[in-house]
Amino acid sequence: MLDIREVASFADYFVIASAPTVRQTQALLEAVDETLGQEHVQPMGHEGEAESGWVLLDYGDVIVHLFSPAERAYYDLEGLWSAAAPVVRIQ
Repeated sequence: MLDIREVASFADYFVIASAPTVRQTQALLEAVDETLGQEHVQPMGHEGEAESGWVLLDYGDVIVHLFSPAERAYYDLEGLWSAAAPVVRIQ
């Protein structure tokens, strides 16, 4: 998770995650939707599908990126947003 408040005006945080298979990416997507849905939080926007290798969920102040490993390496959001402060990193 990156704190982007100091470097961007459109959101406060990026949550960036990856999964090795389409099925696991879909499971992550469903888990995020279900968990936040239980709190009555719905995304303002949803781009991509698990099969594409990149799903973006826009929750306003928090943007969730779910990647395949290849797409995550290609887009390198952590490198692109290197001025952002890392909040937590789990490997």
